[in-house]
Amino acid sequence: MPFVHELLNYRSVAVVGMEKNCGKTECLNYIIRRMPLDGRRVCVTSIGLDGERTDQVTRTPKPEIVLREGMFFSTSETHYRARRMVSELVDVSDETTALGRLITAKVVSEGKVILSGPSSTASLRRWMDGLSGFGIDLTIIDGALSRKSSASPAVSDAMVLATGAALSSSLSTLVDLTAFCVGMIRLPLAETHPDTARSVTVSSMAPHVEICEDTDRVDVTGALTDRLLARLTQDGGLDRYEVVVEDFTRIFVTPGQYRSFVRAGGRLRVRRRTVLLAVCVNPLAPNGYRLDSELLCARLSDKLQIPVYDIKRHEA
Repeated sequence: MPFVHELLNYRSVAVVGMEKNCGKTECLNYIIRRMPLDGRRVCVTSIGLDGERTDQVTRTPKPEIVLREGMFFSTSETHYRARRMVSELVDVSDETTALGRLITAKVVSEGKVILSGPSSTASLRRWMDGLSGFGIDLTIIDGALSRKSSASPAVSDAMVLATGAALSSSLSTLVDLTAFCVGMIRLPLAETHPDTARSVTVSSMAPHVEICEDTDRVDVTGALTDRLLARLTQDGGLDRYEVVVEDFTRIFVTPGQYRSFVRAGGRLRVRRRTVLLAVCVNPLAPNGYRLDSELLCARLSDKLQIPVYDIKRHEA
């Protein structure tokens, strides 16, 4: 599929799932299988944990991560020892996780590995910066849209989004929820803030704030929640200023509340954004219900104006 080759135009790409069982690992494995290496150095890691045989929450089988010869990967000491492949140790990082230091290695013989990488945005950035010394051309980050993950996949240059029936068994609801998420990913960057501008800072923990008539920007620290967005909407005057968050992963608002904010003149911006390359779908829900794959891809592609793929259907 064309989007795999597009990845080569970027230094870092995140593969991000909207929900568990949306096919993120299948998408990651597809990219790994189809990635044209041709002397390129590609390194794979994960925000959190991926590649285990059984989901630790649902206890259902999961696809394992298979890395090709010549690829690089980073994982914790615990999972490096448990790898099922021959690999060459490249680096032992000072960065640590609950599962030990981060190990970077090169795959000598194709095999399986559980990936457990940087657990915070800051450590993810430091790890990515550190890879420059090893001549890595492309970093692939296995990510997730989750409140439980403190590392943001938005630090990558580009991303592939995985969605599916695990999010909703209603095709129209699934399309709407995915379209809303894509809308947040595509939010414009905040304008450069001149020294003469007047801004205020607010957090979801303390949403009450004085916004003066000459305020032209509200900077949100941490998460943007329905409660905070409702407060700003109720206070009025949204047409005078823009609301700015760090990136789309900090946005935890419902579509209805966001529509009310926009109707009132609200403008939401981000300080950091990423390029969305493609959307991959898993039409099969964990309970066995299956959506029409062809119809789902067509509806999403029409709504999003971006390529949409069912990985398993393309490989069948």
